[in-house]
Amino acid sequence: MANPRLLDKRRKSIKNIRKITRTMELIATARFKKAMDRASAATAYTNRMTQLVGDLMASGLEVRHPLLEVREKVQRATLLVLTANRGFCAGFNGNVVRASAIRWEQLQAEVPHCRLEVAGKKGIAAMKFRGLAVDQSFTNFDDKPAFDEVDVIASRYLDEYATGKLDRLDLVYTRFVSIARQHVAVETLLPLGAISAETAGGAAASGSQTTGSNRSIYDFVPSPASILEEVVPASFKIKLFKCFLDSAVSEQIARMVAMKSATENAQDLIHRLSRQYNRARQGRITSELMDVIGGVEALS
Repeated sequence: MANPRLLDKRRKSIKNIRKITRTMELIATARFKKAMDRASAATAYTNRMTQLVGDLMASGLEVRHPLLEVREKVQRATLLVLTANRGFCAGFNGNVVRASAIRWEQLQAEVPHCRLEVAGKKGIAAMKFRGLAVDQSFTNFDDKPAFDEVDVIASRYLDEYATGKLDRLDLVYTRFVSIARQHVAVETLLPLGAISAETAGGAAASGSQTTGSNRSIYDFVPSPASILEEVVPASFKIKLFKCFLDSAVSEQIARMVAMKSATENAQDLIHRLSRQYNRARQGRITSELMDVIGGVEALS
């Protein structure tokens, strides 16, 4: 027969766990709403900046910028991985790490010199556990990544690409599509030619940004080169910042769902333990009554 005291002790312990998971769910929900507002606000600006670069490439003008040129021989590549500083978010970190390991193997097979940079304590620990050396790590990004912090990293990548120290930049993160849909994305951010060409193809197909004679609808003052010097780096920086925002909001969604599931599972377990406790208590009371009745009969 089960011990009612042990069952009651276990039930109280699970009730305390339920309080913790419920609190973490509420905190993740509050953080998710703020993170989603920031990500949604940056989406329109990011898309418009990328579309602008694509329009310029499809306009028929001589558009040249170092960030748009694809290197014929890629000698140096960097893989940036965005994970979380904390756990309790289901497979959020694990999915990113697995995708990163696959891309890392591909880069090492194709590129002579590769660097691995990881943002997030969980990703850093996972890479070290897999035996992968992390060249640079970042732990200052949480649920509210600041543009100034991302700008420092983006500026370094731009300088390295311009000076030939970097030929390719790949990024692995969790892309936020909607509340019900987030997925791991592996993208090449540098050079920008691939992204801009894709956007330009869409604009040319729709015919909304170029005329029938493929003539630009833009007037450049003072010159196209001077405009590109500002637009292209800004496009890269805001794109990288948007990836950090997507990762932050996806982390909160994953944690919110995981803690909600944990709370529900704890509630179900409490119900089962309560039934077992009541049966064990009832069985013990019945046994004690039988002992009393037996003692009375023996005395009589």
